[in-house]
Amino acid sequence: MVSFDDITRAHERIRPQAKRTPVMTSATVDALTGASVFFKCENFQRMGAFKFRGAYNALSQLGDDAKKRGVVAFSSGNHAQAIALSGKLLGIKTVIVMPHDAPKVKLDATRGYGAEVVQYIKHEDRETLATKLASERGLTLIPPFDHPHIIAGQGTAAKELIEDAGALDLLLVPCGGGGLLSGSSIAAKHLAPECRVIGVEPAAGDDATQSFLKKRLVSIAVPDTIADGARTPSLGKLTFPIILRTVDGMLTVTDAELTRAMFYLWERMKILVEPTGALAFTALFTGKVPVKNLRVGVILSGGNVDLRWAAAQINKG
Repeated sequence: MVSFDDITRAHERIRPQAKRTPVMTSATVDALTGASVFFKCENFQRMGAFKFRGAYNALSQLGDDAKKRGVVAFSSGNHAQAIALSGKLLGIKTVIVMPHDAPKVKLDATRGYGAEVVQYIKHEDRETLATKLASERGLTLIPPFDHPHIIAGQGTAAKELIEDAGALDLLLVPCGGGGLLSGSSIAAKHLAPECRVIGVEPAAGDDATQSFLKKRLVSIAVPDTIADGARTPSLGKLTFPIILRTVDGMLTVTDAELTRAMFYLWERMKILVEPTGALAFTALFTGKVPVKNLRVGVILSGGNVDLRWAAAQINKG
């Protein structure tokens, strides 16, 4: 199990390399929602997403032999880049299993950080392929969310947010496999015990919401959503019990709602946020949770946008 002490130690461990990303506010958003909203801008993190926190925390704790042999990871993009960059910084060979249709901006960046990329087509199981590579090459498998060091590292984002903004009444967090949500909820409940924590995921991939409501793990085939960072089939064996214990609720948003909210952030706050990164704000933007007169934290989890895709969305109207 992951504790707040684990998050504190992770924070110290990643401090020399991870950015303490800014907490931004918007008078326009406050007026729109009737709340005081604080955005934790992980789109300004190294490699453009919160994933660097967990990846660097995990790789830096490997033993000397494991570091020499290298690591393998599977990811649609942000965990891939995070592992690749962390490996580059720590001198560790990285092999990344990525889908054939991964966003080009994320694929190019992963290779740019020096990783070997092994691509697969959608009907293949990425975890099985990564496990096979780990066995054949003697690599250490670093999963994207279901790992205690990953969870602890991701929790440092919420820790910084509450330290910088003060106690919150509500914290909205994007959810894919639950690593960020798990770590954030542990940090929030320690630093602001009265803070409600709500996870937000795409409606097309509501496995976490179903799991939360049914109190059992529900799996969904690879979700068809523009939020590529949340295309996970289910929560993890580690993240699920943490979420059940520490999270207060789950919400879903449609791709259409997500697109409108993402463009609102671009236009009004002048910050580039990817679809997955805008999940939490979308729940706020669409009024799916009451927030009037509350202090609300929103984690913007990443900003790795494929600009050609974005242009196509704009041209659609």
